[in-house]
Amino acid sequence: MQKTFFMIKPEIVAARTQHCGEILAMVNADGFRITELALRRLARPTVAEFYAEHHGKPFYDNLLEYITSGPVICAGLEREDAVGRLRALIGATDPAKAAAGTIRARFGTSLTQNAVHASAGQADAERELALIFGR
Repeated sequence: MQKTFFMIKPEIVAARTQHCGEILAMVNADGFRITELALRRLARPTVAEFYAEHHGKPFYDNLLEYITSGPVICAGLEREDAVGRLRALIGATDPAKAAAGTIRARFGTSLTQNAVHASAGQADAERELALIFGR
């Protein structure tokens, strides 16, 4: 079994709709086991460390503002090929380019507000899980 990190972003959580439940149901239906789940408002230093690879890029400050703008749902997930399967399930970063039926195609509204985050690789998953859930 492989573990990965998943986050439902602030605009989805803030909408107070059934979308959070629908997204988690899609994850569960794809064979993931949710091992950890938390509603959190992430502090700016945590988010800065979380997105450290983007430091210095033009969108970095806006990304930090966006992720810290409200609560997010953080999840630890587990299954075979968890990282690859979750990346396929969420779809392309730009919801307009995401395949039909993916999470971002269904719930994302723009390149910036694309509904969810998923670890890009196994090293990222381990680092993000440790940062958010304290390993």
